[in-house]
Amino acid sequence: MVGVLKGFKDFVFRGNVVDLAVAVVIGSAFTAVVTSFADSFLQPLIGLLGGGGELGGVLEVNGQEFTWGAFLSTVITFLLTAAIVYFLVVLPIHRLFERRVRGEEAGPIGPTELELLVEIRDLLRTQQGLGPAGPPRPPAP
Repeated sequence: MVGVLKGFKDFVFRGNVVDLAVAVVIGSAFTAVVTSFADSFLQPLIGLLGGGGELGGVLEVNGQEFTWGAFLSTVITFLLTAAIVYFLVVLPIHRLFERRVRGEEAGPIGPTELELLVEIRDLLRTQQGLGPAGPPRPPAP
């Protein structure tokens, strides 16, 4: 049981899961803003352009109402959301990734673990007055 809980904790606190949760929350808030814009400005404008001043534009044929204005407003809301997400999130991340792939932002490469251990060994030998040792011995099989 403890192993299952540890596995669940590792899964939940893995970086990409937390990032995904933040993205969902921000996406929901952003969608609410764009939907409010569509409801407050786009639907009335579409209704006025469609004639009759009805909110969202409604076409009545043989007693059936076709709310084409609401559909058009939803399509425009989707396009606005997709464009903003693309230009403010996706495009900058792709540009950042391309720079990293090309090596423009690569920092200095640090010493390897073996090099650090050799340096520590040599410092300890020098402090003990033994002098530096030769090259590191390969591990025993």
